[in-house]
Amino acid sequence: MFKKILIALAIAVLAFVVIVAKRPAEFRIERAATIAAPPEAVFPLVNDFHEWRAWSPWEERDPDMQRTYEGPPAGVGAIYAWSGNKDVGAGRNTITESRPNDRIGMKLEFMEPFEATNAVEFTFRPEGDGTRVTWAMSGRNNFVGKAMDLFMNM
Repeated sequence: MFKKILIALAIAVLAFVVIVAKRPAEFRIERAATIAAPPEAVFPLVNDFHEWRAWSPWEERDPDMQRTYEGPPAGVGAIYAWSGNKDVGAGRNTITESRPNDRIGMKLEFMEPFEATNAVEFTFRPEGDGTRVTWAMSGRNNFVGKAMDLFMNM
């Protein structure tokens, strides 16, 4: 009986490894929301990292998180670094592209609890009386990232 359990367990582990290994190495996550304000009112709140405390869901996860800002106050070259509890970890976000009221590109670097570098973009499109804001993150998944992706809603 013990031998059958070990064989079944080995088959399950092997199947899991094969499924994870076959998952795509590249990923893209995208979320969108419509904000009841024009692009010229919404864009500056994303283009200036100092404004993120007012709207970023990550800010709520650790109100005591340490934040540092470097470079210009907003736009290309602005840098936001953070270090916090286990829910937010540590990382750095750099604005690499800023087209007013249209698009913001960023380089997002995670240092803790894992290391990763991803591309992030925000786009702003007029929609009725508001703005459709789309956030997207893309990058590469290693084996652990592929396994985590199986269990997360991405």
